[in-house]
Amino acid sequence: MPEIRPFKGLRYDPETAGDMGSIICPPYDIIPPTMQQELYGSSEYNAVRLELPKEDDPYGAAAGRLLQWMQDGVLMQDDKPALYPYYQTYTDPEGNTYTRKGFFCALRLHEFSEKKVLPHERTLSGPKKDRLNLFKRTQANISSIFGLYADEKLQADKAIEEFAVTHDPEVDAVFRGVRNQLWKMTDPDVIATVQQVLLDRQVYIADGHHRYETGVNYRNLRSEENHSHTGDEPYNFILIYLANIFDEGLIIFPLHRMVHSLGRFSPEGLIDTLSTHFEVKPLGGRGELKHYLESESSSHVYGVVTSEGIWGIKLKDSPETLLGDSVPAPLLQLSVVVLHELILHRVLGITPEAMRSQTNLVYEEDDRQVFDAVEQGGIQVGFVVKATTVQQVLDISGEGEVMPQKSTYFYPKIMTGMVMHKL
Repeated sequence: MPEIRPFKGLRYDPETAGDMGSIICPPYDIIPPTMQQELYGSSEYNAVRLELPKEDDPYGAAAGRLLQWMQDGVLMQDDKPALYPYYQTYTDPEGNTYTRKGFFCALRLHEFSEKKVLPHERTLSGPKKDRLNLFKRTQANISSIFGLYADEKLQADKAIEEFAVTHDPEVDAVFRGVRNQLWKMTDPDVIATVQQVLLDRQVYIADGHHRYETGVNYRNLRSEENHSHTGDEPYNFILIYLANIFDEGLIIFPLHRMVHSLGRFSPEGLIDTLSTHFEVKPLGGRGELKHYLESESSSHVYGVVTSEGIWGIKLKDSPETLLGDSVPAPLLQLSVVVLHELILHRVLGITPEAMRSQTNLVYEEDDRQVFDAVEQGGIQVGFVVKATTVQQVLDISGEGEVMPQKSTYFYPKIMTGMVMHKL
């Protein structure tokens, strides 16, 4: 693993800023305009005003606020380097409650080619340009990336848990049903234990690919400008939340696909065409579909929801036979790869470009919303999928491959405003 370090976190002072539940916000890339406006109204200090300002000059607005809030005592920088354990307690759509446990630290930046930090998704130039502008103006990591590591013995987790249960959290805030707790851990022995455990492990990026690549670009720019560059400056590191893949609270939700605005679409014609390569089973409703997907061990099973009926479909042949060399072998284990290539592209005629731009495609994490959208008539067909597993993320990243857009949905998102990292 790349070097991880404790850092002097930049944090809100609750006594000055107020209720942290009204201050934290999701990462920029899942904040639509309606939520942005709502967050602006929740507090004059809401972190969205740094993460995704709505002003004409968003980067200048963020930089000005950051400086002003530090001067006013709304934000304070800790005087000692620390690791920051971060627990999120949440309930899934089926009513099950989990607590995902991890911690914030500063992670040394490396090019992906060095194989110390591995991606699993492609990135786009637009978001990277946006985040680089924010890095330059604020000279801070406002929000964190989300990384995974593998420690089956849970050594770091146990050390952090022993600390957390004996100390009160610095932040204990609820945002949209998710409880967010943050501790400040400065004990050098515990920190050394965590660093030692993670020393020989790779980091897999779960979320925040654009921010990570932006961090590398920013480091390169700063090092070129700094004639006395040593490699120990804060800009050589990026704020990251790390979670163990063996943590019981680490869950990936499925992201279902909903198709709309296709010309000459026929539910009966779709099912007839799919029967060539899939076993097709009519189903009576959401409950039957849920049972069908859970009872099938194959990754390549799907629910098809239309106004004319619901079906469960299962791939007859191996994906290798059907897709051949058109898809890299490691990706063929993913249900969404077969869905995108065989069904969305070849059967429904949606081009890869249209999928990337979401011209005919909407993503939804709650399968109940798929049924509702089809019933209301805005969606022609919904595809209910199985979730990508954490092991599949690690296997594909380890092979140097990247997944299609929206292959994973790690829930809950890492909240912005828990702690920030000055560069």
